[in-house]
Amino acid sequence: MRLSYKIWLEYRGRAFGDGPARLLDGVEQWGSLRTAAQELGMSYNKAWRILHAAEERLGFALLDRSVGGSLGGGSHLPSEAQDLLRRYRALATDAEEALRAVFEKHFADWQDPTPGEL
Repeated sequence: MRLSYKIWLEYRGRAFGDGPARLLDGVEQWGSLRTAAQELGMSYNKAWRILHAAEERLGFALLDRSVGGSLGGGSHLPSEAQDLLRRYRALATDAEEALRAVFEKHFADWQDPTPGEL
């Protein structure tokens, strides 16, 4: 048996969670929403819709975008988005530690059976 959970922030609806966070991590790493979406196995259109919906709910931009041109364009995270991502990751880490401790407290004696056992 194992514990499963999802954490997201609500503000005027579901505003921010692991999906948008993973996209922003990818943009930080690759400098491009298109590349981040590709690396996560999703279409650029879906990635754009996810972040646009989050921006609408949160009331601030999650990406600063520059369009094509000789330098090829790209995206980066404005300071508010960097702060949100940092706080969300810290919250998720703390929540995981707390939930793991509570799960262990209540289910320490429950073990997954080894293959072939019931």
